[in-house]
Amino acid sequence: MTGGPKVVVEADGGARGNPGPAGFGAVVRDAGTGEVLAERAEAIGVATNNVAEYRGLLAGLEAAAELGASEVDVRMDSKLVVEQMSGRWQIKNAGLRPLAAQAATLVRRFDAVTFGWIPRERNKHADGLANAAMDRAAGKPARGPAGAVVTAAEPGAVGPARAAAPVPGPAAGGVDEEARQVAGPDSAARAQAREVAARAAAKGGAARPTWEPRPVSAATRLVLLRHGETDYTAQRRYSGRGDIPLSERGRDQVAAAADRIARLVGDTPVAAVVTSPLSRCTATAEAVAATLGGPPVVVEPDLIEVDFGVWEGHTFAEVRDRWPAELDRWLKSVAVAPPGGESFAAVTKRVRRVAAGLLTTYPGGTVVVVSHVSPVKILLRDALAAGDAFLHRLYLDPAGLSVVDTWPDGNVAVRTVNDTSHLR
Repeated sequence: MTGGPKVVVEADGGARGNPGPAGFGAVVRDAGTGEVLAERAEAIGVATNNVAEYRGLLAGLEAAAELGASEVDVRMDSKLVVEQMSGRWQIKNAGLRPLAAQAATLVRRFDAVTFGWIPRERNKHADGLANAAMDRAAGKPARGPAGAVVTAAEPGAVGPARAAAPVPGPAAGGVDEEARQVAGPDSAARAQAREVAARAAAKGGAARPTWEPRPVSAATRLVLLRHGETDYTAQRRYSGRGDIPLSERGRDQVAAAADRIARLVGDTPVAAVVTSPLSRCTATAEAVAATLGGPPVVVEPDLIEVDFGVWEGHTFAEVRDRWPAELDRWLKSVAVAPPGGESFAAVTKRVRRVAAGLLTTYPGGTVVVVSHVSPVKILLRDALAAGDAFLHRLYLDPAGLSVVDTWPDGNVAVRTVNDTSHLR
């Protein structure tokens, strides 16, 4: 959308009861003049605050896309949505993941999108639209931002009417995820959240446990494969953006991994082999695709390894000797980058974009993802809802296989981690 206008999206959502009758509102403004270009509001039935807030964000981004915007400044009074979409908070509530994935897909349609928190008093327009929608969800006469009564038969008063998408089950029967992120483990807010969850469960509204059997055909399966060995791998050197080719042993590992994947998928067609652009990965991906009978090989730049900066090509011992303070800071925080390099927080943002795109592009399909240690670890960390320490504690072998299934409702099953049974 290069060349389109720059806009501001103000969005909000809420529920009366959490979960309860819910609705959202969104406003799109011209970034220069503040003129209102579009409004969206909708009652979405029974849902939680967080689901409604995400629905408001989606509506605002969709409206901005329809206007041909190139840059979007999103402003919301939901710290949860802002922090999660900025990549600083994990999305622990399974019911919010598909909504965040939809939002991430929309974000990729623009040249630039920023997310910022604003206090509620600065979000009055969207808040008013959301409250009117909540009134409609509760069957009450609704009042829009200007106080005029709005009925369910007058959707045009708050923007074109849109069919409500189904609310994901886990969030609809769950608790406010922001309370889980902000409240301490023994706080009154968390105790209240547990009480809400218990009441929802008693009414049959709680999410099914993630261990309940599900049809595999409904899930998108990602077969995660680290590339085969290189000379740097064998020497235990930091290998990031340097285009180091596979070694002879690495090519043998790749052939074994390709055969293992073929046995794993059986008669299930593989939709694509998606790969980092570096040659150690593209060579791995091409070998896998050839063994599988020729699914397309798709190069995804965001799957490239972390940039290790000046540490590239050095061993851990060499880095410890020459950059001890910088290494300590890097090991303590994912927000810290190696000198001249890239932080894990930055890698996380691009890898999450890839994950959201794969779930949208290949729903219910099987995709082989060929990448490096850091992107694969991040995908596994997010799938397991693990903390950042996971990135330094998980070991991934060259040509190691991991398998993750993700269902449309956001539930995830990690079936295999670093399988090396095919290697000798």
